[in-house]
Amino acid sequence: MADKLTRRRFLDYGARASAAAATAFYVNPRPALASKSALEKLNIAAIGTANRAAADISGCASQNIVALVDIDANFLEAAAMKYQGARKYRDFRVMLEKESENIDAVIVGTPDHTHAPAAAMAMRMGKHTYCEKPLTHTVYEARRLAELAAENQVVTQMGNQIHASDNYRRVVEIVESGVIGPVREVHVWVGVQYDGGTLTTNVPKPANVDWDLWLGPTRKREYVESTIKGEHQTVHPFHWRWFWEYGNGGLGDFGCHYMDLAHWALNLKHPTRISATGPEPHAEAATAGIVVNYDYPARGDLPPVKMSWYDGGKKPEMLSSYKDRQGKPLDWGNGQLFVGEKGALISDYGKHLLLPQEKAEQFTVPEPYLAKSIGHHNEWIEAIKTGGKTTCNFDYAGALTEAVLLAVASYRTGETIEWDAKSFKATNSPRAQQLLHKEYREGWTL
Repeated sequence: MADKLTRRRFLDYGARASAAAATAFYVNPRPALASKSALEKLNIAAIGTANRAAADISGCASQNIVALVDIDANFLEAAAMKYQGARKYRDFRVMLEKESENIDAVIVGTPDHTHAPAAAMAMRMGKHTYCEKPLTHTVYEARRLAELAAENQVVTQMGNQIHASDNYRRVVEIVESGVIGPVREVHVWVGVQYDGGTLTTNVPKPANVDWDLWLGPTRKREYVESTIKGEHQTVHPFHWRWFWEYGNGGLGDFGCHYMDLAHWALNLKHPTRISATGPEPHAEAATAGIVVNYDYPARGDLPPVKMSWYDGGKKPEMLSSYKDRQGKPLDWGNGQLFVGEKGALISDYGKHLLLPQEKAEQFTVPEPYLAKSIGHHNEWIEAIKTGGKTTCNFDYAGALTEAVLLAVASYRTGETIEWDAKSFKATNSPRAQQLLHKEYREGWTL
């Protein structure tokens, strides 16, 4: 039976969480249904059909797209024209019930606040699940989806497509191999500007939008649009990202992309301390210019790590100390900086450099040893058919998402969080603990 999410049940969770819920939660997923061979196509349902969701469907279009769900009639019709024969639905709950015997796997590409209910229902029905980043809207949801993936032995993948890039793999190889020595410090920065905004009521709802279904598990309210930096914007389909009730600002949108590389290369999982600072928090909307400091414990022979996040144009001060080969200040946009005992490595989505540049030839780099990705979506499809393992399964992605969203809780409360992952508790901050999950309205379950 699906979990009915109540405040009491959530608060009880921290008290009863076991070690198994906090440690590696991966078990070998079961192969695809017995009727499927490696050469047969999967039957896939897509929840969400436009924008990022459209790219996810396209990434899986080598298989059979048999059902489409969208609360926006215009988006749904456009997708149906491309994937003719796919059955159309407005409510993912109805689709999953009706299509239970017809589908092998589900893609979730909705706004953040609906990720967990959709993914949880799919996994409870034994469906392999691909869900966009961040995996969930709350810390508790991330933990619960990792548990459900293990309990139901389904193949999962979070939509963190940059994880499949050659550049990310090369950075992991260099850091893992000790080229720059033990790493105790890493910096991650993104110039994204999700900065303030207000929700506006008394605006006409477009006829193509089923607003009640768009709200999903969040509180019932009349249709809203927004004002951001003095300009009118619709909340659906994009600007929900600015508002805490539906998204998590810059951290939610880019944290899983950029912190992913640090988590992967340094084998990070659960931080023990999270401290976020920035402009005065808005009650309703995210702000830019946030700095987060994380403490991660030692992992085997690997030393403790301090990781820092910066957004809204902020960057680590030490970045200015590095020069290019001409001796000029290093010109670098968004990125990650790994600081080791022997040197440093700076990276972004598509490139990386060993630092200091004038000594780059003195570093001995390993031959590539990580297999080249067949594509982020194809990894998921192949793992379903072969009983293999994906690189962003919900065990890995759940812990990454937890770390990202713990920073949101720290920022919104203005409190440093001492985090006990095993017991799922902010041991020093009852206020932060309250932000680790939310009430679901009637009719929605996890």
